[in-house]
Amino acid sequence: MLIAQKKRKENISEYLLYMWQVEDLIRANHFDSDEIRRNLVDRYDQPAAVKEEIARWYEELADMMRQEGVMERGHIQLNKNVIIALTDLHLRLLKSPKEMIYGSMYYKTLPYIVQLRAKSGGEDIPEIETCFTAVYGYLVLRMQGKEVSAETLEAIKQISAFLALLAEKYKDDMEGKLDEE
Repeated sequence: MLIAQKKRKENISEYLLYMWQVEDLIRANHFDSDEIRRNLVDRYDQPAAVKEEIARWYEELADMMRQEGVMERGHIQLNKNVIIALTDLHLRLLKSPKEMIYGSMYYKTLPYIVQLRAKSGGEDIPEIETCFTAVYGYLVLRMQGKEVSAETLEAIKQISAFLALLAEKYKDDMEGKLDEE
């Protein structure tokens, strides 16, 4: 909760990746409040009242996952809404004559997106979600200590740079600093 709040304000891309990890942590702890408390909440160096708030936050997310049918895989609507907002911003930026650098970064990233979509068979998944899925998959592989090919590293580097720029534009947009016209 504390990390999520901070990341949401500072970097929407990091926030979304963090929230996907939280979903997986809830799954790994079998949606069990006691396990979540023991394995996640108790590790926070916070006063008891804050830990209770954090435990409630995890429980609310677990409830959302149950209600929305994403107990085994998938993402809650809260996280899907971030993808929708980023996709909307992405499309606006591509149309903006003032966002040539963004457009250039996107077209440099596009071959990787096309390749990833072809491999996954996910043609109807938004491009931005494809990018996040790639980065998240890479992070999971790294946590597992698995090797990643040089080609994959090159793709992840480009996709990460693209998502970082999109996150920057999102922050500017939220602060009213984005001039698209």
